[in-house]
Amino acid sequence: MLKPLTKEQTDSILSIAAEEFADKGFAGTAIGSIAKKAGVSVGVIYKYYSGKEDLFNACVRKSLECMDEVLNMTGSTGGSLMDMIGQLISRAQSFAKENPEYIRLYHQITVSGSPAGKTQSAELIERGTAAIYEKFIRNASESGEIRGDIDPAAFAFLIDNLLMMLHYSYACDYYKDRFRIYFGENALNKDEEVREQMLKFIGAALRG
Repeated sequence: MLKPLTKEQTDSILSIAAEEFADKGFAGTAIGSIAKKAGVSVGVIYKYYSGKEDLFNACVRKSLECMDEVLNMTGSTGGSLMDMIGQLISRAQSFAKENPEYIRLYHQITVSGSPAGKTQSAELIERGTAAIYEKFIRNASESGEIRGDIDPAAFAFLIDNLLMMLHYSYACDYYKDRFRIYFGENALNKDEEVREQMLKFIGAALRG
């Protein structure tokens, strides 16, 4: 009888699987390779996941849980819209550094799709985030904190694009190289400078 996996073992399997899917794509990833790197048998993987698609979806759910935690932490602190955006930038930097495999998996989905298809994946991944950003911006507009001609939905999309590119800049090889071209060879260690410049850029757009 197989012993139940601990949370640490489950997290390790999902992290390794996310890295494999991100680097090799869904078709190129093998359950056996994931099991070997995780130090478990293939049978253990199949005890918890019905197949490769189920494991892939579990990786996506795990990454969404982590991102939702970041958003909920930010939304619960209160403060101005710019305070919250500053926190989002800081937490996006930390998340990408600590969980690069999930950022690369997200990138893989945007490029190659997933077993569920690109449209369904976009709905699953983006819908909740879009609603939270839009709420932040609408409240700030109504309170007079930012200019009144801002379209909350459109600006939520634009801010999310900036944060998405920031994630990629810390986790994906091509975007890391691109990051260094603009911020110098030590770009990955310039979190505060990057955050300050992003806040100036976003603040100027929001306040006019």
